[in-house]
Amino acid sequence: MAERSPAEERAVIVQLDFGREDLAEQLEEVRLLTRSAGAAICAVVQGRRHSPDAATYAGKGKVEEVAAEVAAHGADLVIFNHELSAGQERNLERALQCRVIDRTSLILDIFAQRAQSSEGKLQVELAQLEHLATRLVRGWTHLERQKGGIGLRGPGETQLETDRRLLGIRVRLLKGRLARLERQRGVQRKARGRGDLLNVSLVGYTNAGKSTLFNALTHAGVFAADQLFATLDTTTRKLWLPTAGHIVLSDTVGFIRDLPHSLVAAFHATLEATAEADLLLHVVDSASPARDDQVNDVNKVLSEIGAANVPQLKVLNKLDLTDLPPAIERDEYGKIVKVRISARCGDGLPLLREALAEIALAKVGDFCERSSGAVASHDIDMILDANDSP
Repeated sequence: MAERSPAEERAVIVQLDFGREDLAEQLEEVRLLTRSAGAAICAVVQGRRHSPDAATYAGKGKVEEVAAEVAAHGADLVIFNHELSAGQERNLERALQCRVIDRTSLILDIFAQRAQSSEGKLQVELAQLEHLATRLVRGWTHLERQKGGIGLRGPGETQLETDRRLLGIRVRLLKGRLARLERQRGVQRKARGRGDLLNVSLVGYTNAGKSTLFNALTHAGVFAADQLFATLDTTTRKLWLPTAGHIVLSDTVGFIRDLPHSLVAAFHATLEATAEADLLLHVVDSASPARDDQVNDVNKVLSEIGAANVPQLKVLNKLDLTDLPPAIERDEYGKIVKVRISARCGDGLPLLREALAEIALAKVGDFCERSSGAVASHDIDMILDANDSP
C-alpha cells in the first residue's frame, strides 16, 4: 500500500487498453499526473476493451473490480486516464460510492495548483468553468423550483438554469478580462519587435526540461521540478550572446497528449506569443521511449494555436541520461541539424549559444523574409539535450 501524508487523497487509477501501442507510456504518464496533483496511488486497475461502455466506460465487470479496490484501500477518488462524459461520470460515482474524475479534470486540477500570476489564475478558472458547463446535466433535479411543492410553487427558473446562467455570466467576465490582458501583451510584443531582436520561445512536452534550460541560459530562477506542468506562467528574459547581442527568450507552459481543448482556448493569450515567435526551441526528452510520440503531440498543439509554420530548433532533452556527447551537427548545406546538451549539467550550453547567435545574425536575412510574408523553405532542426531536474 502506498504511503501518504494525512493530507493526501488515496487514488485508484483506471487505465483501459483500446489497442494503442503506447499503453505503458500512458500508464506512467497518469502516474506522474496523479502524483503531481498531490494524490497517493493505492491501486491501478487495467483492462482491455474494443470500445468504451456507453454507461460506465469500463463495463459492469471492470467497475466491480474497481469498487473492490476502492473498498480494500479506503480510496477517496478514482481517476480514469480517459475522457468521461457527464453521464458516465455520474453513473460511476453512484456505482463506486466515491468521487470519480477523468483525465481532463485531473489536468485542470494540476493547473489550478500551479497557476501563480493573476492571468494564469484567470485562464485556469475559465477552463474549469467551461469544463464544468459540460457537467451541468440534471445535476440538481431535486432543487428544481418548477416542480412545485411547499415553498417552491410558482414561476421561476430551475436550479440548473440558474447555475448555467450564473456560470455564463462568470465566463463572459473572465473572457473580457483575458481579452484586455491579451491586448496588453500584444502591445508589449510589438514594442519588442521594433527592437529587431530575435524572439525565441521554448516549447515542448511537459517535464521535458524547458524551465531548467531557461534558468541555465538566463539565470532567471524560474521554478523547475521533476513534475508535470511545473511551469504555467510565461516568463520572458533577454539573453546576451557575445557575437550577436541580445535576443528575447520566453519559457512557456508544457504540452501533453490529449491536452484539453478548453485549456488551449483559455491559454490563448499566453500561447499566442509562441505563434508570433521568430524561432521555437522545441525541447525533447531524449531519454523517453515515447519521445517521437511526444514530438508529434507538441506539433499538433502548435498547429492548433497557429504556430505550425514557425521555424523550430528541436531540443532532444536530458543528454546526461544518454551516452551521446554534446555536439552540433549540420546538413550538407551547412544548416544546423542537431545540437545536444544537458541543461542540468551545463554540457554543451556554449554550443547552444553559438547556434542561437548564428540564427540571430541571420535574422536580417531569413527571418526578415519570413516576417514580410515569405515562409522559409526549410525547417531548422535542432536537437538539444536538457535535463528537467533542478
